[in-house]
Amino acid sequence: MTGEAAPRAVVEKIRCDACPVMCYIAPGQTGACDRYANEGGRIIRTDPVTLLSRTVNGGGRIIPFARAEWDGAMIPPADTFVTGIGAGTTYPDYKPAPFIVSSQVAGADMVTVVTEAIFSYCGVKVKIDTDRHLGLEGAIVRAGGEAVGHVTTAEYGSQMLSLGGVHHLTGGSKPEGRQTCAALLALCNGEAVDLTIDGGSALTVQAGAAPVVDGTRERRMRVGCGSATIGMFAAQWQGLVDEVVVVDDHITGVVSEHQAGKVLGWADTGIKILGHRSTPGRYFRVSEPGLGWGGTKISDPLEILGPWNARKGARPGLTLLMVSTTGEEYAYYVLDEALVPQPHPLPMALHETVRLIDENCEPSLCTVLFIGGAGGSLRAGVTQNPVRLTRSVQSGATRMTSGGAECFVWPGGGITFMVDVLRLPKGAFGYVPTPALVAPLEFTLPHAAYLAMGGHEAAIRTLAEMVGQGGEYATSARLDGWVEGGA
Repeated sequence: MTGEAAPRAVVEKIRCDACPVMCYIAPGQTGACDRYANEGGRIIRTDPVTLLSRTVNGGGRIIPFARAEWDGAMIPPADTFVTGIGAGTTYPDYKPAPFIVSSQVAGADMVTVVTEAIFSYCGVKVKIDTDRHLGLEGAIVRAGGEAVGHVTTAEYGSQMLSLGGVHHLTGGSKPEGRQTCAALLALCNGEAVDLTIDGGSALTVQAGAAPVVDGTRERRMRVGCGSATIGMFAAQWQGLVDEVVVVDDHITGVVSEHQAGKVLGWADTGIKILGHRSTPGRYFRVSEPGLGWGGTKISDPLEILGPWNARKGARPGLTLLMVSTTGEEYAYYVLDEALVPQPHPLPMALHETVRLIDENCEPSLCTVLFIGGAGGSLRAGVTQNPVRLTRSVQSGATRMTSGGAECFVWPGGGITFMVDVLRLPKGAFGYVPTPALVAPLEFTLPHAAYLAMGGHEAAIRTLAEMVGQGGEYATSARLDGWVEGGA
């Protein structure tokens, strides 16, 4: 029959079961996560499995891995450690983990269980080395306009952010979840992320890089609070200046009143600080937090001084050094006949002491720790009795790593762990659009202990068998250098 349209070819999509989204993937296409693809009617893992070896000096060699043309060549060295990066997942873990590898470590028979874990219950803790006030404790932190976390307690010389968590990832709107997932993924993979704090600063944070606060890149974190600074450098100032005030948002120090000054025999000066006196020479709340001297709002340090008292040692000609806790701001004054501080050039002898404060300040950096709860069904990929894995990790019998990097495991129930993202190889983290992050995990323990735990004995393979047979998803393997204690 002329003019009749030819039947259209049916494109066979196959379903990927690597995460809860369960994408139908057309030939030659990837799923929503870009981590799994349909190649010739089979689901493959698009990234190679990362193997680490002390005998390899980096270079990223790619090893044929479970491919038809593999001839057994290029077996990885005996000390190779299989990471979860690129290994794939067996979510929801009703079957054994992707790789359960036997090995010998210092003559002991060991087993390493390797998987990529899917984390809805996860986040990052961001440590920002700065004396600047970023925002009030509890203030909302936003990425792309969406709430992704909050400002938490400030620690010594650093401001802390808590980002992510299940309520931002899956408990809010879809845009909030997507933005949270994108921000966490970028931070965990060492990329820069722009953030804003309600009522506070605009930030750019990146693991291992200096933070940018309101457009200015930070240089140094403070050497300590004002009191600590006096404790460190009081002896350096003695004989060079009559009074030193170290301006700080938390504890402003006054050397003549401070314990260090008293021990050194420092004379009283009749100075008055407009703040809340704590112990001698230590003052709280001399100013509201801000972007000025020592993390205060102060641009003129004389604002925190009251009238000088002649009966307590004030006199014309008395010299005063005011300095911040980073040494970036400093000023030198001499009291006039009316006991009013007048600015003067800083004497050369004091330049060295100010420089010494700066020298003792650490570089200002951002630190990103991934935190996740490795509970739930992923444990079933390790053992048929999941609570035994929890107890083994908590007791230290099982060593848990993430991409080869050491983890800190929190005491208490479950397996809640933290890891420094810079200790992992590049690109170690992924995502699924539930939304959730994907992080590599490895559990290593003695072979006998693994069997006693109820481990999946039939799934144990040697390294050579793993390379030859591959895993559930076809891929290749990347061999990188090993750094003791992390990747």
